[in-house]
Amino acid sequence: MKNNIKNLIIIIIMLYLLLQILMNKTLVFNTISYSLNIWVNNLLPSMFPFFIISDILISYHITNYIPKYIKKTFRKLFHTKDNIITIFFLSSISGFPSNAKVIKTMYHQNEITKEEATHALIFTHFSNPLFILSTVAVLFLHQEKYGYIILISHYLGNIILGIITRNQISLSNHNYIKKQEKSQNFSTILINSIKNSIDTLLLILGTLTTFLIASSLLINKINTTPYNETLIKGTLEITMGLKQLSTLSIPDIYKVTISTIFLSFGGLSVPLQVLSQITDTDISYHPFFIARIFHAIISGLISFIVFKIIY
Repeated sequence: MKNNIKNLIIIIIMLYLLLQILMNKTLVFNTISYSLNIWVNNLLPSMFPFFIISDILISYHITNYIPKYIKKTFRKLFHTKDNIITIFFLSSISGFPSNAKVIKTMYHQNEITKEEATHALIFTHFSNPLFILSTVAVLFLHQEKYGYIILISHYLGNIILGIITRNQISLSNHNYIKKQEKSQNFSTILINSIKNSIDTLLLILGTLTTFLIASSLLINKINTTPYNETLIKGTLEITMGLKQLSTLSIPDIYKVTISTIFLSFGGLSVPLQVLSQITDTDISYHPFFIARIFHAIISGLISFIVFKIIY
């Protein structure tokens, strides 16, 4: 009975959305065109090469080649096993939702436990650095130097989260049993990496377009100020929220701080992308989502303080 009511509610909402789309065909068409434009001109160039490179590095087991002193420092800092270093490193250069993608791969290969996967998901959630430095800083804020403040604050927020939650995980004596893998040549690995990267980018495009349409229909239905519009867009999807934020007539310190908050939280679209990556596993999602709220607060405070000190 409970499931029937839930299904009925979903059906009613979907039918209402369908009706709204039909009644606002021009708005929806323009929104989809806009999302494709953002994806092609901003997201694809900044994320595609990083996704491919990170996938190749995983295939060649980069963890085995990381210096011992770095592994030792990482273990002490975050109270984790060596495999988490790979997730942290690769997600920091490729951006979300690659961390969830790598975690899922390692979990399925029995290289990390469920507890370790859940913990890693909390503090390895990075925005793509090229997206921050080019799209956000240069294209939206028109100040390249602001990108470094946002980037440093965003990364420090994750590191602080990792330190705060380090005692919530106990290092087990779990024996990692790696699956025997057939040796593959570089061309095969490259082709598979390209396929995996395209799948991830299409997922990003789908969620971006969905939340863009939802926010456009919502804003079209209510009378709102540019500030509330920015909040709605930033809560649903970060790219359009960041673009809208850049048009507001507010001091740069607030633009930089709010940009950092939007990026660290990820809107609702990015957590949905992460959820889609781990949905067929038993990895816990709720600690990750709660961590994004704290990440937004911590990173926002850091960016505000750093901006104050520098300028």
